[in-house]
Amino acid sequence: MNPWWEGKPAAVQPPFKRWAFSRVLRGIEEGLAPITVLRGPRQVGKSTIQDQIIQELLDTRGIAPNRILKVQFDEIKELLRLKLPVSTIAWWFENRVLERTFNQAAHDGYPAYLLFDEVQNLDDWAPELKNLVDNNTVRVLVTGSSALRIEAGRDSLAGRISAIELGPLLLREVSELGLNEPILPLLPDNGTATLGHKDTWIALQMHGIQNREARDRAFVRWSERGGYPRAQQRFDVPWPEMADALIETVVNRAIQHDLRQGERGRKRDETLLKEIFRLACRYTGQAPRQSIFVQDIKSALDANIGWQRVLAYLRFLEGAMLLRLVSPLELRLKRKRGPAKICLCDHGLRAAWLQELIPLDPAGLANAPHMADLAGRIAESATGYFLSGIPNIDLSHFPERGAEPEVDFVLSIGNSRIPIEVKYRRRIDGFADTRGLRAFIEKSVYNAPFGVLVTMTDDVTLDDPRIVPVSLPSLLLLR
Repeated sequence: MNPWWEGKPAAVQPPFKRWAFSRVLRGIEEGLAPITVLRGPRQVGKSTIQDQIIQELLDTRGIAPNRILKVQFDEIKELLRLKLPVSTIAWWFENRVLERTFNQAAHDGYPAYLLFDEVQNLDDWAPELKNLVDNNTVRVLVTGSSALRIEAGRDSLAGRISAIELGPLLLREVSELGLNEPILPLLPDNGTATLGHKDTWIALQMHGIQNREARDRAFVRWSERGGYPRAQQRFDVPWPEMADALIETVVNRAIQHDLRQGERGRKRDETLLKEIFRLACRYTGQAPRQSIFVQDIKSALDANIGWQRVLAYLRFLEGAMLLRLVSPLELRLKRKRGPAKICLCDHGLRAAWLQELIPLDPAGLANAPHMADLAGRIAESATGYFLSGIPNIDLSHFPERGAEPEVDFVLSIGNSRIPIEVKYRRRIDGFADTRGLRAFIEKSVYNAPFGVLVTMTDDVTLDDPRIVPVSLPSLLLLR
């Protein structure tokens, strides 16, 4: 795993670097917390970023090879049999490779870098890391694909950890990776506060229009195959073959490896997990009632499965970061009852799992008008997952209640709330399609200064100055 100790080269790394690379590099070099965590679903490029960081440290930063340790805990099962794997390996590295204590190396101006991949698979990874960084001056990078296990360790690592979340490719990354056409994002790394200003959303639509040609070419590619790097890198591979690869390396790997093992060694039902993921794909962009989910499970498996078990398995899938469960909006400490909205991490996974390709680009959808409603649901799901990945904001949805119509999503930024409605269709009715937004804005208790209407095309104009139309391709250039 560490060929540089012997002066040998590591594996060749791809030249394309995902957006998180610079954030991770800053974190491991000079971040406030000694531990940087990079988490995300399988196959989105976390291990590649880890290897690119090592290459950067060695080739550009001039870090001595014996200061860098890399361990992949899901590669060699014998490592898991060690009583204290993190501590044992760190102690061995300190004595045999670094040849001085971590603290002595740091005092000399040569701190060590420890990179642990899938460390959350260890039983006591968090206490071990806490002990390591509390007693030694080291810089640690942790990568993992299980949000549940990483979150479980956050309490004992409070103040010692900085988390970065990596999902499938952003639209601008699709443009750069697949078409060699870089597009800058509108939003800077720490600029989320500006989302509370209407001018930011107006600028976002203009930013999309200014980059229309490259944006639209990237959107067609994203529409066809989703955002997994492998799917975009290998457009030469026929979709059925790529779909099988995605199912095997992403879904099956998560279900069979990350989710099968429950608490205290109890096995989760793999068949049930797969069926619930299938239903999540089917109901993406929707908030199905408990009774619908339970009945569908009973029909599919001919088994009496209760809602609590279904919900637990949905949360396991969310923990594997294959989907988001967007909760109803809470106001004044009153929880709004209602089901969560399901947003898949990538529509390419849905297409692979259900063997159902749904075009999202306007030209492709024009040739398949019977798929318009389903494309609208997928667009809503993509919007929800994209917005939920923006740090330092809360995302919820607003179910219909009484005379108040539903709103697809609500962004909470400080004390303000920004309602967002997705109307992914050719023709927009400026009055009927903004009813939910207008009702939400007009209720002073929600403190909503304006709303956003996410559309299919750029040519939508509205008479209401409180509502900003933004096409989905433009929205995806926010980050």
